[in-house]
Amino acid sequence: MVDGQKKMEELAITIMHNILEYLAVSEEEMKWLGSPGVASTALQLNSYPLCPDPNRAIGLAPHTDTSLFTILHQRISGLQIFKEGVGWGLVQPVTGALVVNVGDLLHILSNARFPSVVHRVVMKEAKQRFSVAFFYSPPADFNLDPLGLSFGQIPLYRSVTVAEYVGRKAKDLEKALASIRI
Repeated sequence: MVDGQKKMEELAITIMHNILEYLAVSEEEMKWLGSPGVASTALQLNSYPLCPDPNRAIGLAPHTDTSLFTILHQRISGLQIFKEGVGWGLVQPVTGALVVNVGDLLHILSNARFPSVVHRVVMKEAKQRFSVAFFYSPPADFNLDPLGLSFGQIPLYRSVTVAEYVGRKAKDLEKALASIRI
């Protein structure tokens, strides 16, 4: 499993590097990225048991992930994302593909240019569902400031450490982002 964890971390670093390049972030602001053991990672294995009446069950309540992003592997449908004005949409599994959900920390760093994704899991099939989620974040003492702002662009969020934001979200899951908005 260590090899798999290492490959997931390498993929996460590549994704994050590409996002930061897109945001025109300087190499100095990226210095934490890719340093061994600096990022915070977690691998979560999810099991949703067989449900005889899947239309009457929810697998995971609506939420956003706290991390920068989550890389998800799913084989059976059930993941839904929420889009304002549209509602809930099912994310169909694609063989050999991974899903990347933007989390709150990237929402803050990108000044909401990469908004965090509200998602949930519903039981759509009368089968046991498994998924594997890999969460990627900067270290707990990392200071989150909106990056890559163009001249005259105003930051939407105040500076906050990862640890402080995680604490705020633990206290009030739905209002954490609003609590640091300028």
